[in-house]
Amino acid sequence: MEEKKMRHVLDESRIHQAIAGRIANLNRDLIDEVEAAIAANDVVVVGMKHNPHPKRAGRALKDAGIAYKYLGYGTYTGQWRRRNALKMWSGWPTFPMVFVKGTLIGGADETLALIESGELSRMLG
Repeated sequence: MEEKKMRHVLDESRIHQAIAGRIANLNRDLIDEVEAAIAANDVVVVGMKHNPHPKRAGRALKDAGIAYKYLGYGTYTGQWRRRNALKMWSGWPTFPMVFVKGTLIGGADETLALIESGELSRMLG
């Protein structure tokens, strides 16, 4: 059986207590908003303006008849620091971030692959 690997994250014991709260609460409102959307919707796409990949994922979902909630945060030059909190939280480096039934499935390419294979329908079934 393959051992499950967790992504490497700086251990909390290596974060000075003077900044621990600041790190824990960095853009927490944004993360809370995404978590609330994930809890309330089967499919959530998190993206940003002017990025063609969230649009591609959304179009694929729409074409497959799959309803989804879209959350957009800024542009390439706007709100990028706030979006970094989402990247650190999820571990996913790019947009979109697509969640199905609370599970991060990846971005546009991964969404398209799961639609084509039928796995996305099974996940929603």
